[in-house]
Amino acid sequence: MTSEIADRYRRRADAFERKVVSVRPDQWPDPSPCARWTARDVVRHIVDMHGAMLAPLGRSLSPAPSVDDDPVAAFRAARADVEAILADPGLATRPCDTPSGRLPVERHVDQVVSEDLPLHGWDLARATSQDDTIDPEDVELAWASVRAVPDELMEKLRTPGAFGPDIEVFGPEVKLGEDASPQDRLLAFIGRDPHWRP
Repeated sequence: MTSEIADRYRRRADAFERKVVSVRPDQWPDPSPCARWTARDVVRHIVDMHGAMLAPLGRSLSPAPSVDDDPVAAFRAARADVEAILADPGLATRPCDTPSGRLPVERHVDQVVSEDLPLHGWDLARATSQDDTIDPEDVELAWASVRAVPDELMEKLRTPGAFGPDIEVFGPEVKLGEDASPQDRLLAFIGRDPHWRP
């Protein structure tokens, strides 16, 4: 029996993996909508965040090729590690300490790396001229999630370095017209310019 969280993670990871597989070798150094990040850096961040999901369990990512050597293999190995935890009820439901308080591991995965996949999938797609449409269900879920963040915490999330050196969660909100699509509104709220092009 699989959980709703595991199913949602798998769907999002499948979509992200399709984008990683579709990047041409010459596109990896290309700039992304995330300031200072290349297309390869977007994948590196996602792989690193998978490792962060394992840390509360005293685990680390399994040996695998690096993102520098093989981004596809690096992501596939990282997602396999997280999927193994989500598939084990004893591990998935184990409480762990997170920046949001004490949560079951699966909820931590759902709120952090799983929610990151569609947003950084957009970054990777936009950087490499792929279809950058985010699943409308993910847009709706992410919008509800970010709008529920208290103002004080949102201010901290927008402050570079507030959660550690070189960590920037959200950028300043980008102003859009009232006719903006739900996807563009979400991206602008978290600090992305929906009109950004390489």
